[in-house]
Amino acid sequence: MTVLSVDGLSKTFDMHVLGDTQVVGLENVSFAVREGEFLAVVGESGSGKSSLLKCLYRTYDPSSGAVVYHGPDGDVDLASCPDRTVIDLRGDAIGYTSQFLDEIPRVPAVDVVARPLVEQGLDREDARGTARELLAALSVPEALWRAYPATFSGGERQRVNLAQALAPQPELLLLDEPTSALDPETRQAAIDLLSTSLGSETTIIGVFHDADVVEAVADRVLVLEDGRLQRVVPVDDYDREVVVG
Repeated sequence: MTVLSVDGLSKTFDMHVLGDTQVVGLENVSFAVREGEFLAVVGESGSGKSSLLKCLYRTYDPSSGAVVYHGPDGDVDLASCPDRTVIDLRGDAIGYTSQFLDEIPRVPAVDVVARPLVEQGLDREDARGTARELLAALSVPEALWRAYPATFSGGERQRVNLAQALAPQPELLLLDEPTSALDPETRQAAIDLLSTSLGSETTIIGVFHDADVVEAVADRVLVLEDGRLQRVVPVDDYDREVVVG
């Protein structure tokens, strides 16, 4: 079953500070993702990886093309549907996390991770229990669970961010370089968690810069270059020489 169909997706940025110069972020990108599949997105820095995820999540309005989410309640074109529809789908159905944690001031890490579960209707203490399990699995020191993420190191904040994304187990999860600031030990913990904590029905599209992570978690690899789709291949056919920056 196909979960997401992307057809002719393009995104052009108008640079008003540069005399309305137009910069092409994505050009005519098309692909589909199956239920339970893990699709890794790779390419050189500036190839359009993050722009792709932001268009899928509708942080960016695509300039043209379709992004059809095939959900349990029917098909929705995320590129053109009303903003209210996109907001309703975020959380339970579609999750997103970047490499940077947008901290809520004076909220402890355990409650940052528990928040999406509470919003889903889970009892607060049960949500905190799940949050503690995820933080422990990602080697966040227990002494930090009640501390504020604004005071954490970059790697610690990234782990909190990943735990927050995994907690609600959305049907479609978009990950933008979730392991970029992790040391080898915690990167392996993140790989293990991505492989074990989500149900078989969860579909993931993730941007990665580390070939070892790609080979460990992905089913297929999508390669971008200068905003254009170069190929989508099974991970066993993935060329590690492709720069993933």
